Amino acid sequence: MSGRVVHFEVPFDDGDRARSFYAEAFGWQTMEMPGMGYTIVMSGPSDDNGPTEAGFINGGLLSRTDAAHSGPVVVVDVDSIDDSLARIGELGGSTVVGRTPVGDMGFAAYFTDPEGNVMGLWETARG
Repeated sequence: MSGRVVHFEVPFDDGDRARSFYAEAFGWQTMEMPGMGYTIVMSGPSDDNGPTEAGFINGGLLSRTDAAHSGPVVVVDVDSIDDSLARIGELGGSTVVGRTPVGDMGFAAYFTDPEGNVMGLWETARG
């Protein structure tokens, strides 16, 4: 398990306003994903595989009504979401949304830590 932060998500009430704000405030590039209700955010130089320069991560913007959380979330890379959620439960956390496919790229899940913070998990699809 890498345990590295690999993604972030920021919920919005108004997608156009949020995309405009982050583009203007930080120069982030955004790309709406048709049919997904999700906007990919590139916070630095990127290609189809993600960041092309060390030191930053990309993220996403999504409707607050579609989010498993009410505020920004960091997403941690893991080898197995199921194993990680089991361990998180043993440590006092709880599952918010279990292992969910994300196209053919991998799987996502959300949990709360013992302090009540919502965090995300990412498991890359194999093979």
